[in-house]
Amino acid sequence: MKREAKIYVAGHKGMVGSAIVRVLKEKGYTNLVTRTHQELNLCRQQEVEDFFAEEKPEYVFLAAAKVGGIVANQEALADFMYENATLEMNVIHAAWQNGCKKLLFLGSSCIYPRMAPQPMQESCLLTSELEQTNEAYALAKIAGLKYCEYLNRQYGTDYISAMPTNLYGPNDNYHPTHSHVLPALIRRFHEAKEAGLHQVTCWGTGTPLREFLYVDDLADACVFLMNHYSGNETVNVGTGKELTIKSLTELTAKVVGYEGEILWDTSKPDGTPRKLLDVSKLEKLGWKYQTELEEGIRMAYEDFLHNPMRAQR
Repeated sequence: MKREAKIYVAGHKGMVGSAIVRVLKEKGYTNLVTRTHQELNLCRQQEVEDFFAEEKPEYVFLAAAKVGGIVANQEALADFMYENATLEMNVIHAAWQNGCKKLLFLGSSCIYPRMAPQPMQESCLLTSELEQTNEAYALAKIAGLKYCEYLNRQYGTDYISAMPTNLYGPNDNYHPTHSHVLPALIRRFHEAKEAGLHQVTCWGTGTPLREFLYVDDLADACVFLMNHYSGNETVNVGTGKELTIKSLTELTAKVVGYEGEILWDTSKPDGTPRKLLDVSKLEKLGWKYQTELEEGIRMAYEDFLHNPMRAQR
């Protein structure tokens, strides 16, 4: 991408989209196009088509999505499937109609099979059943990823997809029940520390293994892929390192400064037992993550302390 190329970042107010905007600006890209949800509802096809016809972006980073943790996914199955599938199809189709040079679609490691061989290679997609707790979201994401592939095969487009692992960082969602595990832990331990609580109860057994990537590292990888990768197969983006939820919980408590006891409610679901990405493909292309987990959690906690999402109950 040339520095003056017109680049549309869909979802620029979210954690991933805002990180992509930050990284693009740091790298000297100056012609960025963004729209808030109030200015452009991506679930409305005509609005999206009108926007693309007017702006004609040369490159698109599709970071817009409806996201949430286990609770949110189970409570709003239909919403997660409809909103994600609709906005993806609208944006990708309008980009193709208006001659977009290249588009990057963001998937998620949760769309890989529940019991995929570990670490998960890109080729394991659709080889066995999905994790039930987020099946609706996964199906929508798979549809977007496959639509990019099919446009490439049928029309010769250059639309690529990236498959990030679990993300965290600035502009995360800190809702007490609808957030992902790491921001939820940050909030829970901060509030417990402030209230002087001697115990905090966390969900599940603490045994599942997870991998975490700081969101600015993902954004850097997305810009790298836009400049250096073309192909129908997705590309995993992660650290290649994992830890148990129990270890993550203890590390988060340490960073936040909570010194009480941590209990586990084993009646609550764990989700997928293990999710580690094979990142060898991306490393062979020449990219590797920079931010270690403890440093990243410290920066995420600093963001939480100044984040309006803290006010949500």
